[in-house]
Amino acid sequence: MSQQVELTAAARSETGKGSCRTMRSQGLVPGVFYNGEGENILVQIPELALSKAYEKVGLSHVLTLKIEKDGVVTDKPSLVRELKRHPVKRQILHVDFLGIDLSKKIRVEIPVRITGKCKGVVLGGQLTVFRDILTIECLPLNVPDFISIDVTEMEIGQNLQVADVKAPEGVDVVYDENFSVVGVLAPEAEAEAAAEA
Repeated sequence: MSQQVELTAAARSETGKGSCRTMRSQGLVPGVFYNGEGENILVQIPELALSKAYEKVGLSHVLTLKIEKDGVVTDKPSLVRELKRHPVKRQILHVDFLGIDLSKKIRVEIPVRITGKCKGVVLGGQLTVFRDILTIECLPLNVPDFISIDVTEMEIGQNLQVADVKAPEGVDVVYDENFSVVGVLAPEAEAEAAAEA
């Protein structure tokens, strides 16, 4: 991401279901910030601001959480670790922030984006994406929005393995076993796969 997202939160001392209900009725979301050094801070954030920030960063991009306590604001580079919503109303009920060290690599999941006009598809094949999310490892501020895969030269019957995926400089695709990310199925194979499904 090119622009760092900032989100202001206020430290809170109240706990329990009652205080959380009161916060939500006021348009605030209860949450918690924690990190690997044992720091644990209860926070509250305006739901609208949180929702807008989450649209930009999701679960894989860093934001600067600005925690205000006793008139002092402290910047905490963070990832949204978990965001809980009401199943019907879609209201944000709770949020967890994980504090991170910007000098240490993190592991996150990002989407795959397919580009190019595939040769195999022009000849009648069917382009099939087997994995649309990949796990990567890199420095927090280097997390790309997506991994781009150019399928222009792929022929019918050809698969692209995760080991052959080209990631941006400084980004490593993480996997335990090599697997197919995208492939071009022959028309008969496509029909068989549909029948089995």
